[in-house]
Amino acid sequence: MRLLPRSLSLRLALMFALVGTVLLGAIGFYLYQSVERELAWRDDQALLGRLERMAALLDDSDSIDALRERPQLYANMLGNRDNLLWVLGPAGQPLIEINPAQLGIPQLPPSELPQLGDLGDEARVAWSHIERPRGGMTLIAGKLLAEREQMLAAYRLTLWLALAAGALLAFLLGWWVSQRGLRPLRQLTRRALAIDVQRLHLRLDDCAELSELRALSDALNQMLTRLEAGFSQLSRFSEDLAHEMRTPLSNLMGQTQQTLRRVRSLEEYQSLLASNQEEYERLARMIDNMLFLARAEQADAAIHTQVIELADAVEQLGDYFEGIAEERGMRLLNEAHGCVRADPDLLRRALANLIANALRYGEAGTVLRISSEQAVERVSVRVFNEGAPIAAEHLPRLFDRFYRCDPSRAQPGDSGGLGLAIVRSIMQLHGGEVWVESDASGTCFSLSFPR
Repeated sequence: MRLLPRSLSLRLALMFALVGTVLLGAIGFYLYQSVERELAWRDDQALLGRLERMAALLDDSDSIDALRERPQLYANMLGNRDNLLWVLGPAGQPLIEINPAQLGIPQLPPSELPQLGDLGDEARVAWSHIERPRGGMTLIAGKLLAEREQMLAAYRLTLWLALAAGALLAFLLGWWVSQRGLRPLRQLTRRALAIDVQRLHLRLDDCAELSELRALSDALNQMLTRLEAGFSQLSRFSEDLAHEMRTPLSNLMGQTQQTLRRVRSLEEYQSLLASNQEEYERLARMIDNMLFLARAEQADAAIHTQVIELADAVEQLGDYFEGIAEERGMRLLNEAHGCVRADPDLLRRALANLIANALRYGEAGTVLRISSEQAVERVSVRVFNEGAPIAAEHLPRLFDRFYRCDPSRAQPGDSGGLGLAIVRSIMQLHGGEVWVESDASGTCFSLSFPR
């Protein structure tokens, strides 16, 4: 169950109201405590002052009896019905008593210095013991707490009402501020909604001046750039795939239609079947390569690596390609050494594609060198062949699917333009990389594996 609303504006308004309520509540609590302490201090000072004035009256009077006969003096001194006064004789008997609440005479410890205390929750008292020629007396001045509690209760109610009004006002202001503050985000949303397949070139630049949204807009723009590049690559792949499959299918259909126009001899039918078999094999290789690329790009694609001796792996491939090299007047030279951690089948496939590519485009009468280099963090395997250099404009797209520098040089036994794309996918599975360098001396493909 979600505790927070789905609306970001509403969330911000609630958070703003919560912060405002906590702040106002803290201020109100501080003010309430200050008022309560101030009232208590004033009452205590008033009680101590009454003790002093009562003691002065007793000093100026000839006797306590004369003072008892003039109750208007201390009645005027008290001033209201919330005050208490006791003058107790030596035996604790009340000589003077002002007690509108009819409280019992408090039993207090004797003290010559003025003392303060509470009578439960009903009253606050101050008392002191004075000595007189006719005996000691205890003076007790008190004040009922009911009036103070009523005033504090009214103050608390005012604070609660102010807190509720402040929380509501903070919520409304927070809603208004969030609506205005999130306006650039809504503009960014409308801009993003305008981008579709036909308008992948659009970018989110409306909110670039806001530092909080600049990182988001930059990330979205980078994502759009990748999507545009991926979509363009997918479109080119679809076109290249249609072109690559159309050629063998056209050959199959044309040759078959031409043969069926009239009755042929057994040798002609056998020749047609042999030619069709070559086209079928070409289609099968193309489909196998496409399936491999599709599986290699899956997120859960896994490889099984082990330590491989490079010299032995290259030697096995050299035995396989020895006949093809002799037909092309080339020679394989194995200069690989050391070890690499890789998937054996994928390593052989990547090297086989590079060797086949080098034999296909290498110059007759030259040497195809396969070497390696061991570094601290990387192991590099290089396939170098002498021949015409690859033009610089072809190098960035050389590992794209179905890309050929010269489509007219496509041969029946090639990989259909997927060989180098497979090599790149294999290196990505290993966490490595592949690159090519080409100049007048020849062309070198390099595979870099992490140690």
